[in-house]
Amino acid sequence: MRNSARLVSALALIAAAPILVTTPNAWAQTPAPVQQTTNPTYTAAQFFDTTSYGLAYAGAKAFSSDGKSVLISSDKTGVFNTYALPLAGGEPVQLTQSTTSAASAVSYFPNDARVLFSQDGGGDELNHLFVRAVDGAVTDLTPGDKTKADFLGWSKDGKTFFVVSNGRDASAFDVIAYDAATYDHRMVFENKGGFSPAALSPDGRWLVLDKSLTSANNDLYLADLTTPGEPRLLTPHDGDVAYTAYDFTPDSKAVLIGTDQNGEFQAAIRHDLSTGATTPLIQADWDVSFVFYSPSGRYRVSGLNADAKTELTLLDATTNRPVALTGLPDGDIGNVRFSDNETRIAFTVSSDTSPADIFVADLATGRATRLTHALNPAIEENALVEATIVRYPAEGGVMIPAVLYRPKGASTAHPAPAIVLVHGGPGGQTRRGYSAMIQHLVNHGYAVLGANNRGSSGYGKTFFHMDDKRHGEADLRDIVAGGEWLRQQDWVADDQVAVMGGSYGGYMTAAALAFHPDAFAAGVDIFGVTNWVRTLQSIPAWWGAQRIALYDEMGDPATDAERHRRISPLFHADGINKPLLVVQGENDPRVLKVESDELVAAVRANGVPVEYVVFPNEGHGFTRRDNRITAQDAYLTFLDKYVRR
Repeated sequence: MRNSARLVSALALIAAAPILVTTPNAWAQTPAPVQQTTNPTYTAAQFFDTTSYGLAYAGAKAFSSDGKSVLISSDKTGVFNTYALPLAGGEPVQLTQSTTSAASAVSYFPNDARVLFSQDGGGDELNHLFVRAVDGAVTDLTPGDKTKADFLGWSKDGKTFFVVSNGRDASAFDVIAYDAATYDHRMVFENKGGFSPAALSPDGRWLVLDKSLTSANNDLYLADLTTPGEPRLLTPHDGDVAYTAYDFTPDSKAVLIGTDQNGEFQAAIRHDLSTGATTPLIQADWDVSFVFYSPSGRYRVSGLNADAKTELTLLDATTNRPVALTGLPDGDIGNVRFSDNETRIAFTVSSDTSPADIFVADLATGRATRLTHALNPAIEENALVEATIVRYPAEGGVMIPAVLYRPKGASTAHPAPAIVLVHGGPGGQTRRGYSAMIQHLVNHGYAVLGANNRGSSGYGKTFFHMDDKRHGEADLRDIVAGGEWLRQQDWVADDQVAVMGGSYGGYMTAAALAFHPDAFAAGVDIFGVTNWVRTLQSIPAWWGAQRIALYDEMGDPATDAERHRRISPLFHADGINKPLLVVQGENDPRVLKVESDELVAAVRANGVPVEYVVFPNEGHGFTRRDNRITAQDAYLTFLDKYVRR
């Protein structure tokens, strides 16, 4: 049963992009010239009329007990809701009726049509777990104004499900067992040791706990939920080692662990619970992102984070050969979910030019059937742009990996305006995959360079820790170098390069304008940190167990406030002399609205053009389609006004 750090990743302030297909690495090379062509253009509303789909949680019950449907999330109505998608084909049946905040699919019940779903309060990230009865009645299983809760897993017999909740202590997540029939519940693990629940065994006995030591070092512990006592250490080690609990084996006798102890990247090992013996499972020149088994253990699913895209392997453990699937379009497979009897799998297929669609496949024949068509039919897929991977030089001889989208028709004769796009984090990664935001900008003639500055994940632990307690320094200069690399391309208009990003990327955007005022023509700051002193002092209580790692990476506000002030754009806003667009959610618990308010006021005092868009019903990101469209129109209008010549 995989929790997959769903609760919180304190070092990832914004979610990563979808995981999709890539092309061969174009190491520090300019893509081939593109002929000038007439390409249809589409509005933001058309791009965001594309429907987003997602499957029920990993480790949950994605297939209905009668085998007729699969549980999904979709924003078909403009807000994410939970649906039953018929396997025989046809329109999904809406099960939740939210018109405000996302109501995301979690799990079917094992023996009937009840469903679990998760929902917060308009972007406040205080998710509760709800049950929808067969008659449509909805019950909040985890009430409390300040409670944050999430699903952890089912017991193998289906009589109990497990929930993590901070209802007892806002800074600690306990594990609660719920009776699937009555919803009576009891605490099975009281978290008083600063742990983060990471994985639960199928028999419901064993709980793996993650304990942060530094941003580069952690330990995994094992708790026996049937016997009182202290959790025992699973990962004794010397030096800095990062561990990840992927999952348990189906027989609950071993746990699958990721570790970078023997190299730059996370490798997968099998840890036997009775003997403590470890066995290598998967090792590659990229991080192993996940490993899990089907219910019986016949199939194993694993993924590598290979140069900003996921390479997924579905292995038949009885033959040790990959499972061959037919009837699929080009793209990457992801989000594999097994039926309990292992006759079928549901999964997504997506690419740079096609959002995730849901498929189901018969494992006996390998034949796949498409159940959804996500891309707005008004959009021609061949009008969209496939990304390439490039690397550009930065200070100290470091090569910066980046995802490049070159607009069709961009050439020496018709140079394109461009944007350096900065991911969230710190420690996030710009990845391949469909992005309506990016494709809309590229469709309107902008080149987009998604930079993975030093400190980004996915490129080894040395690269990842290059920015520890040095944020806003060399990593920011990597972004400036990305702008310079774009200007060196003969198909880019060298006086029309902007910077843009969300969350930590929003911070980097504002910092670039403040500390490198001549580097970019304009900036788009999407709920970005502007005052690190305040941000680090006001982090939500439910980050409790991750606070150690966050402070190790960013610095403790009690001792590093001077440096935090030095790198905060708010205190250096007098240096900003280029136009700025700021986008903010009213309910954002991570980057408080006051930060954007103050930055906007300070830059306006310089006499510099500033545009400010605030969404009263959003938090740290967009959950509503109408808001995504409004924001996207604001991006393009601003860029056309201040960047395009």
